[in-house]
Amino acid sequence: MTVPNLSELRDGIRLRAGARPKGPALAHVTDLEGPNGLALRHYRPTDDERPLLVFVHGGAWVIGNLDTHDRTCRRIADACDVEVLAVDYRLAPEHPYPAAIEDVVEVVRRAKPVAVAGDSAGGYLATMACMRLRDAGEPLPAVQILICPNTDLTLSQASVEEKGSGHGLDADFLAWAVTRWTPDPAVRAQASPLLVPDLYGMPDALIVTAEHDALRDEGDAYARRLAQEGARVVHRQEAGLVHGFIQNMDLTSPEAAAAHDRLFADIASLIHGSAP
Repeated sequence: MTVPNLSELRDGIRLRAGARPKGPALAHVTDLEGPNGLALRHYRPTDDERPLLVFVHGGAWVIGNLDTHDRTCRRIADACDVEVLAVDYRLAPEHPYPAAIEDVVEVVRRAKPVAVAGDSAGGYLATMACMRLRDAGEPLPAVQILICPNTDLTLSQASVEEKGSGHGLDADFLAWAVTRWTPDPAVRAQASPLLVPDLYGMPDALIVTAEHDALRDEGDAYARRLAQEGARVVHRQEAGLVHGFIQNMDLTSPEAAAAHDRLFADIASLIHGSAP
């Protein structure tokens, strides 16, 4: 494969983020400084306090920031009647595994959200943060919301080959991103949520995958494993959709817009059902 130019990737995604329509206006949107100087953005849809969801953006561990997912976070806050705290975690390859996991753990530890959510690599980081907190015997969010998540860094699931060309997320790029996040191949299995021997005690989950996604099978398999080991799991594979459908595809695809509505309804039901 042609090795991506990371600076160009990051510049391009920033430009595209700036050109998108803004999400819904909210009562409060505030940029904050989090633990260890992390940039955070807090969204509140009304003047009254609402249940808190921590959101972790996708971007293959190497790209993405608060602005790339600003519209998505605004829409979640508005549609689900929740506060959203978005995390601008450290990116690879400058900060490889486990730096971003540690960042998300610190935010979740201090914020004590009802839910933690993320798309793609953000879903991976969300569930890995839950695993770290579980292993430390610390309080966990009630719900983890994983949208097209990475769960197998060994890239051994059949959909990587089956859907890894022509559907937006190419297998070659995925393999390149994994090497940026985990330069040492020896750690990839232990750093893969799907391959962790024991998932007992993990939070209940909403896991949504897409039919034409190279990560489809690992997301589906992770949903099955969580359910087998005691978590209550809502799992849906969205027919006809591709990886990253949560990121603004509602603007061009009625099918993606309908999938967003289903996702938001599930999030609202799970969070408001589990909130104190």
